[in-house]
Amino acid sequence: MYFSVFQIFKPGIGPSSSHTMGPMTACAMFRNTLSQALATSLKDKQVTQIRCHLFGSLAFTGEGHGTDRAACLGLLGFQPDDVCPDLAAQRLSELAANKCLELPTGRATIAFDPDTDIVFDYDQRDLPHPNTMCVQALDAKGEVCLEETYCSIGGGFVVTRAEIQSEHKTIANEDAPTPPHSFCSMAELLNVCTTNNLSIAEVMRQNELAAMSSDDLNHKLDHILNIMLRCIERGMSTEGILPGGLGVKRRASDLKNRLDAERHKNEARPHAANDWLCAYAMAVNEENAAGNQIVTAPTNGAAGVVPAVLRYYKDHIAYPNDCDEDLRKFLLVAAAVGGIIKQRASISGAEVGCQGEVGSASAMAAAGLCSALGGTNEQIENASEIALEHHLGMTCDPVRGLVQVPCIERNAFGAIKALTAASLALHGDGSHVMPLDNCIEAMRQTGLEMSSNFKETSQGGLAVNLPEC
Repeated sequence: MYFSVFQIFKPGIGPSSSHTMGPMTACAMFRNTLSQALATSLKDKQVTQIRCHLFGSLAFTGEGHGTDRAACLGLLGFQPDDVCPDLAAQRLSELAANKCLELPTGRATIAFDPDTDIVFDYDQRDLPHPNTMCVQALDAKGEVCLEETYCSIGGGFVVTRAEIQSEHKTIANEDAPTPPHSFCSMAELLNVCTTNNLSIAEVMRQNELAAMSSDDLNHKLDHILNIMLRCIERGMSTEGILPGGLGVKRRASDLKNRLDAERHKNEARPHAANDWLCAYAMAVNEENAAGNQIVTAPTNGAAGVVPAVLRYYKDHIAYPNDCDEDLRKFLLVAAAVGGIIKQRASISGAEVGCQGEVGSASAMAAAGLCSALGGTNEQIENASEIALEHHLGMTCDPVRGLVQVPCIERNAFGAIKALTAASLALHGDGSHVMPLDNCIEAMRQTGLEMSSNFKETSQGGLAVNLPEC
C-alpha cells in the first residue's frame, strides 16, 4: 500500500490529529452519510436526535484535546483543513444556544445538545482501537435509526470499525491511479531504488506524478512547506499563556529574541544549533496547543519536528542559496519513511505511545535532512533508524490531557535527535546492524506491551506525578 506525501502531511488544526482532526472528520463523514440516508433509506423515518459516544483515549483525554468541540464542528460540516476560526466560533455559539443541527438535505433541524449528546464513556473496554467513537441518529423513541463506529488511528486518519477489523487502515482514494513503484517496507523501497537506479526522492516523485503534473506536485509541496514555515513564524512572534488551565507560558518567542541578540553581538555559542531547533519546534507546537493551523507531520502532537529541521536546513545550512528543490526532496523522503512506519506499526500515541509520534517524526526528519544533504539511499535508511531507535519505549502521558507538557519540549528534542542521526549517518557509508524495518517492528512490539496507562490516557507517568499546589 502506498501512502501519498499528502496523506502524511495534511493541513489541519490543533491540538491533536487523533483527538481533534480525526473526530472532526468522523463526525463530518457521519453528517454526510446521514444526509444521504435521509433522502433514501431513512426518508420515512423521523430522525430527531444525534448522539456521539467517545471511548478509550478519546474519553480519558478528550476534554483536554478539544474532542467534544471537534465533534461539534464536524457535525456542523467543518473539515480540519478548511476551518475558519471566526466562523467556527460563531457556529459553535449558535449550536450552544439553539441545541440543534441543520443537515444539507433541507429537512427539519435535528436536536443535538453538546452538553448531553456528547458522552464520555470511560468504562467500555472491548474496543477495536484505543481511539474509538460511535455516532448515532435516533428517533423520537430513542431507538437507533443509523449508527457508525469510527476509529481515529493517528495523523488525522479515520476508519470505520469494519475497515479496521479487516486491517484496511486508511481511506484509500479508489479513483487514484496506481503508483508505478509499490513498497510496504524500507527493504522493498531500497530494492525498488536499486532496480530502477533511482533515489528515494525520485521514487516518491514518480509515484506522485501518477496522479498529477510536475507543476501541480511542486505547487502542492510548496503549499505544505509554506504552511509549516508560516506556523513557525507565528509561533516565534506570539507571546502569552497557552489555553487549558496549566498556565504554560509560550517560550519560542523569547528564545528566538535571545538567540537573535546573541547572533548580532557575535556571542553565539557552539551549541546554538540546538537552541534554534528548539525555538522552531516549540513555536509549532505552541501554535498547535493553541488550536491554530499546523501540518500533521505525521501527527499534531509531533508536528514541530519536521518543520524545525526543514527551517534549520533552509536558514542555517543552505542559506543564502536557493534550496526549494532540496526542501521538496526533504518532504518526499520524510513521507516515505512516515508511510512505512504507519503501515508496519502505528503513528498513534494512543496505540503505541509517543515513540509512534515524536519517534516517527524524528525518523522522518532525519531521513529528509540526510537526503537534502546529499546522502545515499543507504545513509537515509540509516539516519531514520538511528532517530527512531532512540525513541523506543517513549510513553504518551500528557498532563491533564493537554498537548503541552511534555509534548512541546519533546518535539524540540526530537528535532535535535533528527539532526544528530542525519549527521552520524552521513559520516558512515550506510552499513549498520539494525535495519529500519526491524526497528519499526521493535516499536510495534513495545507499543503492544506498553500499559494503556502510558498511551494517551493521562493515567500514568508525568500525568499523575504533577505536584499539586
